[in-house]
Amino acid sequence: MIPGDEAGVSAVLQQASAAGIPVTVAAAGTGITGGRVPFGGWVVSVEKLNRLDVYPGYAIAGAAVPLRDLQAAAQRTGQFYPPDPTENSAFLGGTISTNASGSHSFRFGATRRWVEALHVVLADGRLLNLTRGQPIDFDPGTIPLPAVTKNTAGYLLRPGMDWIDLFVGSEGTLGVVTEARVRLLPAPNAVLAGVVFFPSDDAALNAVDRWRSTEARMLEYLDRPSLELLRRRFPEIPAEAEAAILFDQALTSEDDAEVDRWLERVQSAGALEEDSWFALSPADRERFRAFRHALPELVNDTVRRAGALKMNTDYAVPLARNREMLAFYRRRLEQEFPGRYVIFGHIGDAHLHVNIFSDPGNPDAASDLLREFAREAVRLGGTVSAEHGVGKRKAHLLELQYSAADLEAMRAVKRRLDPANLLGRGNVFAVE
Repeated sequence: MIPGDEAGVSAVLQQASAAGIPVTVAAAGTGITGGRVPFGGWVVSVEKLNRLDVYPGYAIAGAAVPLRDLQAAAQRTGQFYPPDPTENSAFLGGTISTNASGSHSFRFGATRRWVEALHVVLADGRLLNLTRGQPIDFDPGTIPLPAVTKNTAGYLLRPGMDWIDLFVGSEGTLGVVTEARVRLLPAPNAVLAGVVFFPSDDAALNAVDRWRSTEARMLEYLDRPSLELLRRRFPEIPAEAEAAILFDQALTSEDDAEVDRWLERVQSAGALEEDSWFALSPADRERFRAFRHALPELVNDTVRRAGALKMNTDYAVPLARNREMLAFYRRRLEQEFPGRYVIFGHIGDAHLHVNIFSDPGNPDAASDLLREFAREAVRLGGTVSAEHGVGKRKAHLLELQYSAADLEAMRAVKRRLDPANLLGRGNVFAVE
């Protein structure tokens, strides 16, 4: 079903509620956890909800506005929307549903932080118009949250939360987001970006530990296998590079003293200074963006050619445990899948993605290892989902992070807002 407007969404949900029909919400289809795959019932697309109005300091956007359109419209007014998931064709409603983040979350945090108001249609068709600070009219309970900078595993239940806190990241299980008001920031006068290559992994990790205290907007990591994969498109990557760190930082002007400071930082970090790349112009920065985004594209292409499922992690740990988690990843991957993996991602948040090129005939081996990684992340105080949500494919991992009582507290919220369990069936709460 494709309702034409918010009232149409409400009417569809009223009908579904009266007939006891499950409803799965479909956005742009860019998610990787199976959230829009229906477990029976109706699929309701929000694709026609594409209002977009930009004002000083904020934008009002329908659930179907692609991130790239929001960013382009904001840019035309000298502003920008800070969340930057890799897939910018994702609909805003989908990113709100999963509390998506991306590389700039190192400086700006995830989507929840930037949502000021929401229109949400409940399972029975009622429309809620919510603004920041509206208290929830029941006690949602409290669950322990990991000491990480990013967490999208299950519902956020904490003291003092408001309605927007609850709906952002609920993965279409508590209501259907139809429209949002999101905060915008003034665009910087200039931006310095860099791709810094290192002769060793240790040197790269040492640099990250020091650079976390800078004003960088992102700190991204690529391991040696990632660089090898990228050489298919970027043969200019230095042969001796064992790792790379990508950064960018807003500047007051292209003559900002931070430009020289970054060159000094790179030199003192023992990087391959002469072979590293730096950019101030928008065209060169776009090249760097393409470089960063080419890796997940190449991973997906490799997986497709092998006829395998995409086997990847979305785990994060406390910053102090970053090296420990990375060492664990590499040790076990070298034992089980040597030469068949890459590790990359948001190292500034201690949130790295492992992607395994598994044997199509034996996916269980990779699945078992990913579950082992999840247990280790939780043991170190981390989360089983930092930015993608758990959807259906990873809902089973919540039991590793939360106790039975914690999961029951989440289910109680679900029953309160959707007593017949009609919305997003199978998302968050695994269905046998």
